Amino acid sequence: MALGRAGASLPTKALLDFTLDHARARDAVHAAFDTEGLIASLGALGCESTAVASRAGDRQDYLKRPDLGRRLDRSSVDLLSGRNRAACDIAIVIGDGLSPTAVHAHAIELLGQLLPGFAADGISVGAVVVASGARVALGDEIGALLGARMVVMLIGERPGLSAPDSLGAYLTFAPEIGRTDAERNCVSNIHREGLTYVEAAHKVAWLVREGLRRNVTGVALKDESGDGMARMARIAPPQALP
Repeated sequence: MALGRAGASLPTKALLDFTLDHARARDAVHAAFDTEGLIASLGALGCESTAVASRAGDRQDYLKRPDLGRRLDRSSVDLLSGRNRAACDIAIVIGDGLSPTAVHAHAIELLGQLLPGFAADGISVGAVVVASGARVALGDEIGALLGARMVVMLIGERPGLSAPDSLGAYLTFAPEIGRTDAERNCVSNIHREGLTYVEAAHKVAWLVREGLRRNVTGVALKDESGDGMARMARIAPPQALP
């Protein structure tokens, strides 16, 4: 839709709307990551969690050096290496990514939908890790250290002008350092104007089940969860985001 014109410029409303959306996106990128609050919320869900950090020393390092956000710092490596590595199907990582705002808004609610489904499917969750300064690939190192068959990473996506609080879920089978994006599946656009928690949980759960069954994720695992979601919609309308 055209924005209109006032002389040689945009109309005042269009300019103000753009300025507001840009400010919200910028604030989402630079928002503080409430690790302690997430750990407390995870405890309320019955999850014991561990806090780790990437090699990005601060937010500026994180934004300027994406590579630092893909590897754990030494103390985090030592912490996870010292855990008892019981066999498990999945490890769950909650990372701040490029929008801590999205994580605070949606990660716990989505996890509340996912965990009962994993339990019903007999999928064992070995650990929940809260990661600061995280890029998606940080989950590969975490999953490898924990000996998980698959890692599920919930992370804040790059803010757009229409959605500064979009959450993504990334799934990687046999996580290890060096995995590529082609070896992952992603369920994205989890926010108020995007996927609901029920819809997102259905897609993630389907991909986890099939990924574990077929021993693969990424381009070799096509998301065919849509038929099941359509059946669910005929039974009950999807849950709306608050």
